[in-house]
Amino acid sequence: MLDNISLLIQAPLLNIQLLLDGLFIGAIFALAAYGLALVWGVMNVKNLAQGDFVMMGGYIAWLLSTYGIHPIFGLPVAMVIMFGFGWLIYITIICRIINRDLFTSLLATFGLALVIAQLLNLAFGPEVRVAISGFAINSFFDGMVTVANIKFIGLVLAAILAAMVISFMKLSRMGQAIRATAQDPRAAKVMGIDTERIYAFTFALNAAICGAAGALISMIWVIQPFFGIAYSIRSFVIVTAAGLGNLPGVIIAGLGLGGAELYAGFVFGAELQQFTVVGLLVVVLVVRQIQQRKHRQAVQ
Repeated sequence: MLDNISLLIQAPLLNIQLLLDGLFIGAIFALAAYGLALVWGVMNVKNLAQGDFVMMGGYIAWLLSTYGIHPIFGLPVAMVIMFGFGWLIYITIICRIINRDLFTSLLATFGLALVIAQLLNLAFGPEVRVAISGFAINSFFDGMVTVANIKFIGLVLAAILAAMVISFMKLSRMGQAIRATAQDPRAAKVMGIDTERIYAFTFALNAAICGAAGALISMIWVIQPFFGIAYSIRSFVIVTAAGLGNLPGVIIAGLGLGGAELYAGFVFGAELQQFTVVGLLVVVLVVRQIQQRKHRQAVQ
């Protein structure tokens, strides 16, 4: 560990490489986390299958690439398929637990995550997969810093998708109905809003966002049936740190998590990279608990 830290000090260009990679992958983390924030904020459902939705999107893009369809074009296909899948999951599972207690929603979505992971494993096998994009890799500073074009394209696409979702939420009637339902479901229902339809659309939209994130991850990193839990934890860390409805916070937390995870992987080793994510989740939860306790004491 000390040797790796010393290397970072002696070769500052390595810091640039890690920061760039953290920026690229953190943007995709933030995209998936925003979908979780939507479901959490509107429906009060903590979706433990979030990362498995991401893996499904990745496998759709990868599968299409095996038939000669470029994974970039597989991204909108993954979004459409995942939108339909999310709607189906809502009407079969989520609608039955939306008014239940927290434990019930966690248990149901955790069971869903296990089922999805096993189905992906049966369908595609346990091997890691990558959707070959075929884009070039650029080198800077005599090869000390490399930037794959697909990572930059992924960053741009993630930003475009985020902007589209934000615009949809602010400008469209459906987006306004979603925001009204999130603020007060009973009042929204009295005003004539079909809250059940809003819930179904919100969950389906989240699945579509996850499908896009998964398609990008399949081109930038690797996918595997049981990698979903890692992305679920990342999304929870980001949303918990940023707070519900705080999109700028989600973006900052996503980028920060991407950088922190890559630095941890370099300093502590790849075997402790996921431990860092879990550790950050524990730290965020402890800090949130302390803040809530201080707030209650101040009110009293």
